[in-house]
Amino acid sequence: MLRVLFDLILPARCHCCGVELRESERSICHACAQGLPRTSFYLRDDNPMSRRIAGQVEYERAAGYLFYLADSVVARLIHDFKYRGFSHLARDLGEMMGRDLKGAGWLDGIDYVMGVPLHWRRRMHRGYSQTRRLALGLSEAAGMEVSDDLRAAVYHRSQTKISRSQRQQNVEGVFALRNAERYSGKTILLVDDVCTTGGTLVAAGRAIKKGCPDCKLVILTLAVTY
Repeated sequence: MLRVLFDLILPARCHCCGVELRESERSICHACAQGLPRTSFYLRDDNPMSRRIAGQVEYERAAGYLFYLADSVVARLIHDFKYRGFSHLARDLGEMMGRDLKGAGWLDGIDYVMGVPLHWRRRMHRGYSQTRRLALGLSEAAGMEVSDDLRAAVYHRSQTKISRSQRQQNVEGVFALRNAERYSGKTILLVDDVCTTGGTLVAAGRAIKKGCPDCKLVILTLAVTY
């Protein structure tokens, strides 16, 4: 009742263009959602993101959903849900991504989805984990179970202001998988917000495979740089 009353007083508006949202729309209107720069990487196994991490960790397939470019609408959306408290935006974008990928069959056979985790200190500062919100959105759209067993066991500095060569070293040995026996023979979807060099995804993927060598790993990001 409170939400209905709030919507009457201050109707929800599109995060991109500001138009009042319809009942069927969440965070972004249909027109803006359709205009987002999709990569279509999930339609082909040999795609630029897959090649970016090839040979560094064992995985089944990998894709980025949207193209990321500095000062673009995608960059602004990610900045808003990472640093400005719009946690619902990450969940809604995760659900949008999940609907498209489920329709293409790309999510078939996945048992669990794990967001690349934040260390508890960074999560407390931010108030939430944006990758977990993405995972929740994917789960709503495609039905796989969200797992929190991948942990950031070591605090590390942000990846945003360090060089390409420093990024892999910055996250090496940071992640660890708990309750590894639970995932024996299962397929795990590892999700992150942005893939730049791929260093974070590789480190997190290695931790999963180290903990449970016989699981299958699928890698996905909301966005990927050119």
